[in-house]
Amino acid sequence: MKKHKRFKKVYLLLLAFCFAFTVNAQQKTITGTVTSATDNQPLPGVNVIVKGTNTGASTDFDGNFSITVEGNNTTLSFSYVGFVLKTVVVGNQSKINVALAEDVSALEEVVVVGYGARKKSDLTGAVSSVKAEELNAFPVLNAEQALQGRAAGVVVQSNNGGEPGAPINIKIRGNTSINASSSPLIVVDGFVGASMPQPNDIQSMEVLKDASATAIYGSRGSNGVVLVTTKKGKSGKLTIEVNTNYAMQSTGDKLDLLNADEFAAYQQLRNPSYVQGTENTDWQDLLYKTGNTQNHQFSFSGGSDNINFYASANYFQQEGVIVNSDYEKMTFLSNIDAQVTDKLKLGFNLFGSRATKNGVSTQSTGETANGGGDDVISLLVRFSPDLGIYDDNGEYTVNSVGDNVDNPYAVATERINETKSDRYRANLYANYDITENFAFKTTFGYSTFNENVGTYIPKTLLITDGGNNGTAEINNRQSTTLLSENYLTYKTEIGKGSLTLLGGYSYQKNTTTRFSAGVQNLIDDDFSFYNLSGGDTPLIPDSSIVESEIQSQFGRINYDWDDKYLITATVRRDGASNFASNEKYAIFPSGAIGWKVSNEDFLMDHETISNLKLRASYGLTGNQAIDSYQSLAKFDNINGLYGGSVVNAVVPDQAANNDLKWETSYQTNIGIDLGLFNSKISLSLDYYNIDTKDLLMEDGSQAQYLGFLTAASLRNVGEVNNQGFEISLNTRNITNDNFTWTTDFNWSTNKNEFKKLLNGQDVFLNAAPSYLSLGGSTHVLREGEAIGVFYGYEYRGVYDGTNIPAGTAVFNGAVAGDALYTDMADVSGARDGLINTDDQKLIGDPNPDWTLGINNNFSYKDFDLNIFFQGVQGGDIYNLTKLQANVGDSNTTRDVLNAWSPTNTDSNIPTVSGVRRSTSRFVEDGSYLRLKNLALGYNFPLEVTEKLGLDNLRLSVSGQNLLTFTNYSGLDPEVSYSGSGGSNDSKANTTQGFDFGNYPTVKSVTVSLNLKF
Repeated sequence: MKKHKRFKKVYLLLLAFCFAFTVNAQQKTITGTVTSATDNQPLPGVNVIVKGTNTGASTDFDGNFSITVEGNNTTLSFSYVGFVLKTVVVGNQSKINVALAEDVSALEEVVVVGYGARKKSDLTGAVSSVKAEELNAFPVLNAEQALQGRAAGVVVQSNNGGEPGAPINIKIRGNTSINASSSPLIVVDGFVGASMPQPNDIQSMEVLKDASATAIYGSRGSNGVVLVTTKKGKSGKLTIEVNTNYAMQSTGDKLDLLNADEFAAYQQLRNPSYVQGTENTDWQDLLYKTGNTQNHQFSFSGGSDNINFYASANYFQQEGVIVNSDYEKMTFLSNIDAQVTDKLKLGFNLFGSRATKNGVSTQSTGETANGGGDDVISLLVRFSPDLGIYDDNGEYTVNSVGDNVDNPYAVATERINETKSDRYRANLYANYDITENFAFKTTFGYSTFNENVGTYIPKTLLITDGGNNGTAEINNRQSTTLLSENYLTYKTEIGKGSLTLLGGYSYQKNTTTRFSAGVQNLIDDDFSFYNLSGGDTPLIPDSSIVESEIQSQFGRINYDWDDKYLITATVRRDGASNFASNEKYAIFPSGAIGWKVSNEDFLMDHETISNLKLRASYGLTGNQAIDSYQSLAKFDNINGLYGGSVVNAVVPDQAANNDLKWETSYQTNIGIDLGLFNSKISLSLDYYNIDTKDLLMEDGSQAQYLGFLTAASLRNVGEVNNQGFEISLNTRNITNDNFTWTTDFNWSTNKNEFKKLLNGQDVFLNAAPSYLSLGGSTHVLREGEAIGVFYGYEYRGVYDGTNIPAGTAVFNGAVAGDALYTDMADVSGARDGLINTDDQKLIGDPNPDWTLGINNNFSYKDFDLNIFFQGVQGGDIYNLTKLQANVGDSNTTRDVLNAWSPTNTDSNIPTVSGVRRSTSRFVEDGSYLRLKNLALGYNFPLEVTEKLGLDNLRLSVSGQNLLTFTNYSGLDPEVSYSGSGGSNDSKANTTQGFDFGNYPTVKSVTVSLNLKF
């Protein structure tokens, strides 16, 4: 019996061994790597499960996994939060590499808001998010340019076309101010008022548009806020990335100007004694060239469980499409975040840049050279084509008709305009978790900006130099900003609700110093402006210091009940040194509500509607972006004669204004967010209304006998309204393993209207360069009209020498071929048959009816294609370039060959009058649709990159501004001249839609390479 039992045990052990051996013979180990299908980056922590069992593994920091399976029929399941589940049959494979696609419907996207972050589904305000891949869709100098057409209600434009290093102007929901800035507040990694980093360094960008989103920034939120978050390091292996691109650029278009023979014949109509020159020079061909840009960036990032880091260096260089214009910029950025203890986290952000701009003078205001002789673009249009670069004596030629100016090639190549600028920013933060739900964060930041502008006009420029034997000047500006912000955040659950409280204090101080010096009559031209002691006629030096401070207290409440009902309440109290002593402080509150209708029982799990949210907000924001000391009485220096000698003296410059206070914008926003078919279609609709009261405007009604040098001083004297609609539509049209197609569409309108001006009186303005001498205004501010509507005479055609048509008249002494204009007196029933200033009227509106952006992304296997259109409907353009060229004292376009004559009576072009007037003849429709970007990219497959030792390898070819559909006759419909009566101010809100001397917009073809290790 015992032997039998012993035999039975041996038998069972033998059977178990055989079974185990058989099973083991069918087992094998599978290895592989899991990456993101979007960017080929490895995904750590992906769950790898043997389907139908509890056997599983997860990927490491590099996305690698290893798992043992039984048999070839085994199926592996790969799952990761935010990505589509994927299953793979093992078969005969021993190595399986998997690319997971993002599951947009599963992502609860978190967006940055002021002093915190919120799930996108919980937002009650109007916020547009721009992803990193959109900002890097094509190469640009800075991130502002990449924002164009990406967000509804946001208008982005270069201040001077394609000029290397030209600043960028952003406006959100129209102009809300006149003499204060209408630019949005830029916040980078919590630093208020920062400059934009390079696009490749940006992780995300949020545009805050309504009061619910911007009121937390109080006095600086009325023009919107752009929040930028730069890239951070991640735990895992060291990642190295290299981005490099090279672009060839050319001018978008050229004007069809008269050649030498045509020009001479044209001039002889006005002056029969005109003698034609011996040359035939195309000044456009001479000065325009093929330009190029190159942009190279190197970055590395990584970290451990307790510390993460990211650092990058960037080099950008551009050779402009006009000779002697170029720009070079070097930047660096680093982010370090350290979890010091379970409660304490520290971070440090450092940014720096050095830029050098060598520019030709464009967009002349006429202040620095007689007849606008410093403006290369204007000169190459109007300069005589029958002259060459040099005369018979080997000196540069000067104009033969009209303004006595140097030729454009001489001005472009001889005049020196060099700008060197340095920017540095450091920001340190500490976050301490007092309890699980209660945290304190403090930040301290410091930034500095130093700009040195040197100009030199050599004696070889006979007219521009004005016989001064050379003029050298240096202007320096240095600005520093000190920022300290401290705030507490408390989060808790109350029943079915979630409550978040935030309260804090902010202090910011800005200091700007300036100085300038110059000399004339230099010994030689060799040292340019670097040897001021080489001149024996010093110019009057100048220096100044300006300081301003803002201190604020702010708070916010967010309460979400049952993931259905949302409440946001914000308040900020700001104090600014810019205003009168009894008006320095103001309070800016806002409130918003939201209802997640799709989370109600009657819509839960609806087959069509996957998301539906209603939201509404109302609040107050302010604007304090004016120069310091505007409320104080000021004196200015003058030079006077006393006892036959020149002495320094002071005189009253500005009267005190003890009531100067904030502009305040009262903002209403109503929005709907809708998702259909598991959010394959996402739609956001917004209506907004903004009433800006107590407008800061210059009041020039002060009596001159009071003796102040500055007759116009800032007062709170107006009210303006902006209202409009915004549509944002995102669709995932096709999504499968090999092919995807997504579309992003945005469309917005903005209607701008003056509601109130001082005593209801019109304010007439002139944007034309001072030397044009129009004898009147080009635009006007008027109650009931939009900001900056054009003003002048309404052109009605050509007088044929017979009866003057009803409702029209001509200027005195008119003959056949002269221009006809609307006679306002005749229209009113009291015909006088004459044209004078009483017959001027509104002749155009520079504000567009609507703007749009359409972005399509296609991907097929390893290829991707981006097609991006951006456009504007409406928005008139005042073509001052054409106005100047059609007076008769310069070269002009070939249209003049079709001017009215006794043998060409059907023409609508009058004969040359020789008089410059502001008329509707030069106002044109500025509508356009532009192919902003066309890019084809290829992501090399994993088997190739692994052999090369790379994580990712991407090559792309793209074209920018390749096609523009417009009826505008000028060089480009994206115009930005802001002469404003001889003061070129990039913040001018009233000077819109003027085209004069703009640097041409460029077309580009770019090759880009991306490497990741």
